[in-house]
Amino acid sequence: MLRPKLGDFSSIVCFKAAIVGMEDVLGERATAIALTSAGRLRGKNVAQELGLNGSKLSLEDICYKVGHAIGTDGTRLCLIEKIVQDGETIKVYTSETFCSAGEPLGSQRQCTYTLGVVWGALESIFHKRFQGKHTESVLRGGTHDVFEFTEIK
Repeated sequence: MLRPKLGDFSSIVCFKAAIVGMEDVLGERATAIALTSAGRLRGKNVAQELGLNGSKLSLEDICYKVGHAIGTDGTRLCLIEKIVQDGETIKVYTSETFCSAGEPLGSQRQCTYTLGVVWGALESIFHKRFQGKHTESVLRGGTHDVFEFTEIK
């Protein structure tokens, strides 16, 4: 435990206030780049901590192991519902994402940090570089926040 009385977790409200403050000072684009990069580093660390770097697990096993680490039994960043291969694209279906929490319907908020965490984990697991993007949002009519990754060749 990092803090003896307060524990290891903090409020989404506080972290999102930091994000809004960063956007106010740096702008939305610079903040998105910084948060995605920070998320990718965190995702790579998650994969390493789990011993998954370069593993040959199925997408179902990756979903379970990474989902466990960042879901209800881990840091509670989001729930990973499923990971599927669609041709050259890997799609990750998430819910209760940190980034979408508390946002009004119709908000243009993107899941930058959460996308980055999943992105970094997948790059470490597969030992490949990916291009990632947030393609569907619960804030804009989607059933999930969907992240799509295609290999950079």
